Amino acid sequence: MKGHAMNNDDTLSLDILYAEPSIIGTTPEGAVWSADSKRLAFLWNDAGKRFRDIWVHDIKAAAKHRLTWLGDERAAGPGITRAAWLGDGRVVFILDKRLHIAGPDGNVSPVEPDRLEIGALAVHGNRLAFTSNGSLLVKDFGAGQPARVLVAGAEQLAVESFEWSGDGALLAFVQADNRTVRQIEIAYDFEGSARRDTHTRAFPGDEIVRLRPGVVPAAGGEPIFFTRPDEQDAIWGFGLSSDGRSLFVNSSDLSIKNHTIFVYDVATGACTTYYHFHDPIQIRPDWKVAWAPKDHGLILLTNRDGYNHLYRLPGAGAAPEQITDGDWEIESFQLDADRATIHFTANLPHNADRSLHKVPVAGGKLKAVTTGHGTHQPVYSPDFAWVADRFSDDLSPPELYLRSLDSAGAETRLTHSPLPAFRQKRWAEVRYVDCRSSNDGALLDVRLMLPPDHDPSRRYPLVVGSVYSDTLCNQWGGRDAHPSWGLDQYLVSRGFIVASPGIRGSFGRGKEWNRPMLHSYGQQDIEDIADCVTGLVEQGYADPARVGIWGSSYGGLMTLMSLFKKPGFYAAGVAGAPATNVWHAYPEQEWIMGAPRGEDYPARYEHQSALYHSRGLADPLMIIHGTSDEVVLYSDTIALVEKFIEQGKRFELVTLPGSGHSWARVSIKQTRFAYGKLAEFFEAVLKPE
Repeated sequence: MKGHAMNNDDTLSLDILYAEPSIIGTTPEGAVWSADSKRLAFLWNDAGKRFRDIWVHDIKAAAKHRLTWLGDERAAGPGITRAAWLGDGRVVFILDKRLHIAGPDGNVSPVEPDRLEIGALAVHGNRLAFTSNGSLLVKDFGAGQPARVLVAGAEQLAVESFEWSGDGALLAFVQADNRTVRQIEIAYDFEGSARRDTHTRAFPGDEIVRLRPGVVPAAGGEPIFFTRPDEQDAIWGFGLSSDGRSLFVNSSDLSIKNHTIFVYDVATGACTTYYHFHDPIQIRPDWKVAWAPKDHGLILLTNRDGYNHLYRLPGAGAAPEQITDGDWEIESFQLDADRATIHFTANLPHNADRSLHKVPVAGGKLKAVTTGHGTHQPVYSPDFAWVADRFSDDLSPPELYLRSLDSAGAETRLTHSPLPAFRQKRWAEVRYVDCRSSNDGALLDVRLMLPPDHDPSRRYPLVVGSVYSDTLCNQWGGRDAHPSWGLDQYLVSRGFIVASPGIRGSFGRGKEWNRPMLHSYGQQDIEDIADCVTGLVEQGYADPARVGIWGSSYGGLMTLMSLFKKPGFYAAGVAGAPATNVWHAYPEQEWIMGAPRGEDYPARYEHQSALYHSRGLADPLMIIHGTSDEVVLYSDTIALVEKFIEQGKRFELVTLPGSGHSWARVSIKQTRFAYGKLAEFFEAVLKPE
């Protein structure tokens, strides 16, 4: 499943890279299996346009077909965003935040047309459970009755997640109560008028959302809510036992230093503390939990002994029994209860890879389901005979594959997404380079993009970014939170090399490797980045006088701190939506920055806030920020700008009117504009040959 770097026409521009139809095609998303494991539905557009329709692959016929043709009737929009199979073979789906249904012949009709803001979907037989405007509803398609509200929503009160019991008698859910959370107003000008938006937005130390787990009969009746010691504690997952008698709640305190699994008796509401582990250096909540086969205990993914691995918890308070181990980590897992087998995704054989494996619940030898390098994102069939595998690597945009899970392991490619022009371009070469921390000697690896005609005797101008945690991914575009794949390719085509450093705070290298990140925003992270740059210079890749750095959000914080604390090390930086002031972070950032209390507070927050280090700026800086951003406030950028003016600093500010936090995804035109400003800035300062 490896891709190919093709030749011929090597002309790349932002207009070519960010266009509709897209040169890399439209990624297949939302794969979902029918209950009998005979059909797979997924969302795709075979012409590279944004609008995704439903496609169906029939296992027995070994053929796929396009089920809906709604994209032919619509000029824009993302299309269908979610789908689910009914037991009778029809497919329900969300389009324009409304429910629709498609028959086997592809005929489409609306469902519950008065229901807007449809959220999650889950099917049991011919009954569909879904959320709408904060309420949890069930519609029985077999009975042909209107949907019934099981748990009513209200202003600032909403069901955020749910699941069916195995027998379909109950629904477990979590209700989010934001009624005591701070409301903020953001005023801005957009499209010729003054606007004012209200957002539910907590800051460190504030009251935060209260989460209440519960169950409700699918046939209707009063919901039953379960009491937790602190409803402001996080919930990372929940699940009903196969007999519907018990509910686990995977929980932690806000700081994620205390991990607890509660088990509730559904009939009585009695609560048992099934598992508890205190870890004062924990900074990542990667925990996942599932019921063991026949409800004989729980399966737990945790890094309690150093790395994210699987354990069996045989009973309340019992010692965990380790199933997997090693100096590698598991990202996620799914249990095949009938075969007492756990399927999991791990960073093997390289830290940047995500490969598929399986292991008996009782422990034993691992079996690789996939081989080679790249990123696999699996959706297993209910009978675990097949896996729908969304695969990508550094040279290949995402495609959907069908893989048999029997001993033969047959594989079928279901999508061919890139346009023909894709194979006519010369794309970047990608390699992984090892560097070392100057602080503690820890391994730091870098994803490096090189021109296809890279000359090892030359030192190239280097753009580091976009910097963030979890950027080390062997997939097309690396980290995909921003659509920066095209920007990276454009910069490489213009004579730069582009680096994505694997910094502390990231998945894959264990708890001790991450320990230095605690209370260290803008400190250990920027040292890791600088050590990666030094390593690339020492290995002959980069010109030390022509290094730029950029990132957005937390990456914007690291960009500013890198310039402020290391003047002269970087020749230029671009900070997108920079989180300059951790006093205005989300409370969840307390995982790393710590709680707003203690003898070292507020000095600790000032040390981690770029706003208080601006005097160090000596190198060219550009800030890109949207005026309606509720995640990182535009007013925080203005506060920094005021300091710059007072201190006589030179900088550039690119304002995106009416844009929120995901400023690079608002529209193709804005993506081209913002990335164009960024690229022009680096070209002017770093001067590639």
